[in-house]
Amino acid sequence: MPKAVLTTKLVPTYDDLPEQRYHFPRTYLRQVEAARWIAYYEPRRPSGDLMKIGGRQAYFATARIADIVADPSKSDHFYALIEDFLPFDHAVPFKDVDRYYESGLRKEDGSTNKGAFGRAVRNIKYDIILAAGFAHILGNRDRERPTPDPAEEARIGFSDNQQMPFEIDSVDRRIVSQVVQRPFRDRAFSAAIKTAYHDTCAVTGLKLFNGGGRSEVQAAHICPLAHGVRNGLALSGTVRWMFDRGLISVNDDYSMLIANGGVPDTISRLMNPERHACWCPHVRTSGRIRSSCSIIASRYSRVEVAEIISAIIAASWLAGWKDYSTIIVG
Repeated sequence: MPKAVLTTKLVPTYDDLPEQRYHFPRTYLRQVEAARWIAYYEPRRPSGDLMKIGGRQAYFATARIADIVADPSKSDHFYALIEDFLPFDHAVPFKDVDRYYESGLRKEDGSTNKGAFGRAVRNIKYDIILAAGFAHILGNRDRERPTPDPAEEARIGFSDNQQMPFEIDSVDRRIVSQVVQRPFRDRAFSAAIKTAYHDTCAVTGLKLFNGGGRSEVQAAHICPLAHGVRNGLALSGTVRWMFDRGLISVNDDYSMLIANGGVPDTISRLMNPERHACWCPHVRTSGRIRSSCSIIASRYSRVEVAEIISAIIAASWLAGWKDYSTIIVG
């Protein structure tokens, strides 16, 4: 089954939103049509400004192309509609010492083929990139943190072998099928959210580790089932419990919302003094979706509400709403 790498910038030149869609010209249509699974690559230039640099030059996520549709507003351009988006537990540089994850990026003399980077869509050895990107989830690599925080030790759970240094030539190809499994995706989502928030609770500001480097903070979904980093919050255990039950939430301006009469007054002691969510690198909310959810929450069971919310979110994406929503279910 053909795979491909899709290049997208921090500030995309095209109308990209990696968790939902990839925008591209007709030049790459055949390659995108042939690919079902893809890896996302962040180039050296973070935007269309040729004078700026600072991109990671690394693969950062995988996803599945569900469909391709024509761009109704721009001729000869298309959208690849994305599903099963999953960020890697760490960014994977395009080369590891002298070894390249894309053979086309290496010249015969061993130097980097910079001209090959000019193509936004390229063919790849997909399983090898996945094994590198999910090395921590597979139990082959500790999750590194900025100093002075300790590294999170790798745990065996998805790997048949005892912990060992990652070797690019010894790849278990079953990882390709594991990526779609719920336990694997939940662990990968958790690692990505913890990394994005530096293992710090967005509500309390607490950052705690145990002896093995595991953090106390947990990864919470804002919208059900979606696994993109934009759809997550890092929360301590008690705060996560309240968030999942709709007792607290985050407003459009990142201020905290507390259910009237649903929690004791002492809950404010857990929150940071500003009563705002601590550094939220990506979470955006939509009052339109929240209003709709508030209306239906009083009429249906929690299971029915979750199904209806999923339908509302899907409709909002098709309508062009780009913000995510904080779901409040009473």
